[in-house]
Order: sequence, then structure tokens, then C-alpha cells
Amino acid sequence: MDRFVVRRARCPESPRRAAPAPRAYRQATLESLKAVVVVEDIKRWKSMLELPGQPKENLIEALEELKKKIPSKEVLISTKIGHTVNKMRKHSDHDVASLAKDIYTEWRTFVKDHSNKPSIEVRSDPKTEAFRKNARKLLCEALDLEIDHPLAENIEREAFHLSSRLISAPYRRMVRALVFSLKHKPEIRAEVKTGTLTVRAFVQSHKK
Repeated sequence: MDRFVVRRARCPESPRRAAPAPRAYRQATLESLKAVVVVEDIKRWKSMLELPGQPKENLIEALEELKKKIPSKEVLISTKIGHTVNKMRKHSDHDVASLAKDIYTEWRTFVKDHSNKPSIEVRSDPKTEAFRKNARKLLCEALDLEIDHPLAENIEREAFHLSSRLISAPYRRMVRALVFSLKHKPEIRAEVKTGTLTVRAFVQSHKK
């Protein structure tokens, strides 16, 4: 006897299998990876931590950014960021001290367990560093402070950061504007030196 296949119409309420949703991928940038360390960023956060009179939110921000990275032993030695974080463990503010302790412990454990596994380091070229050193010298003179004062370094690093870490036309314009304000506007110079006007607010006000 012949066999027949009888196909029945699909019932309206019978559910159809939904097509799988396309999988979403988020591209990771090189700098977002924990083992990739931009030395300039390490130095910028270090200068923020070491500058006297920094508000708590600036310290927490710098530590939170440092927590995202694990510098190699070589970077820890060359930048001395480990010493800076270690000192912050004794900060009078509990939140700052606790966060610094967590970072210091994580870094020390990593270096101990992965001493032969180098991180990827991103550094500035000598020409860039020479140009930036001159910019800091001009800022020191405008602030009427000794050469290599940490306040001038902090201002320059913030300007460099806001200029996408490039010695570009916007960076040059910003440095010139900052130097002019500090040199010719005594009230602003006094506010920056006393910390009444934070470095970030001062630099951002000159971003064009």
C-alpha cells in the first residue's frame, strides 16, 4: 500500500521559531586593555596624586584610573608610581587610603606572579618630550615658581591630555593661552597656586 504524507496547515496560534538575534560585539581599543600601559597616563595620574591640595574627587579619579592598569615592573621603577600609591595608603581619607591599598596589593601580587610577562608600554618620542619640557618651563616662569615645579607639570599634563596627547596646533594654542593668563592675570595666578582654582578647571577653561 502506498504511503502518503499529509501536510496540515499551520495553526495560526502555533509559534514560529524566532531567528536568532545578531550577536553584538564591542571593539576593544588598545588602551582599554589592562596590560597595555600608556606611560604618559601613568605620569599624569601620578602628578595628580602628588600635587598638594588636590580635592578628594581628583584623588579618587586618579586611583580609579590606575586600578584599571597593571604596570610592568619596569614602568613601576621608571615612573615610581608604586611609591606614590604606597604613600596614598596612609592618606587621612578612608576611601582614598582603602582604594590605594587595593591597587598596591594587586600590583605587588601581579609583579610577583608574572615577573617574566612584560606589559605593552606606549611612550612619547624624545622630540615630543623636549617640546613638553619647554612648555613646562614657560609655565613655571609664568607661575613665578622654580623650574620643574609639580604644579607646572600638572598643568602641562592636563593640557596634553585634553589635546589627545598630541603636540598639535590646539596644544600649542592652549599652552600659549595658559602662560598668558598666568603671567598677566595675577588673580588667576594666585587662585591656581593656592588651589582655589583647580588645575583641571583652569586648563579646561582655556580649551578651544
